[in-house]
Amino acid sequence: METYKTVLTSSLNSQGTLFGGQLLKWVDEYAWTAASLDFPGIKLVTRAMDSIDFTAGATNGSILRFVIMQEHKGITSVTYHIVIYCNAPDVKNEYVLFSNNVTFVAVDSSGKKVALPL
Repeated sequence: METYKTVLTSSLNSQGTLFGGQLLKWVDEYAWTAASLDFPGIKLVTRAMDSIDFTAGATNGSILRFVIMQEHKGITSVTYHIVIYCNAPDVKNEYVLFSNNVTFVAVDSSGKKVALPL
């Protein structure tokens, strides 16, 4: 799945760059969206994110491109790899802003793990 997001003033930190917590929220939301499209009707909850390492910043007006790919499917869990590219207003070439893996687990209505469909 691929989607886009524009960095607006409301998402900036005190240094004038994208707030890391906001980026993580989008990562979780968009990865969950991809997983939900892959497994319709299955209740999925976030189990884990890999190491969080912010290697670059994004400024106001940057356009972020989220590329989300299924990396691994287990019996009850699925992992997605996310790469976020940044097209900043003052930079000619797109660059990698952030990447991570997010793992979701399938659960029933009581929160107990259940098998994902084949």
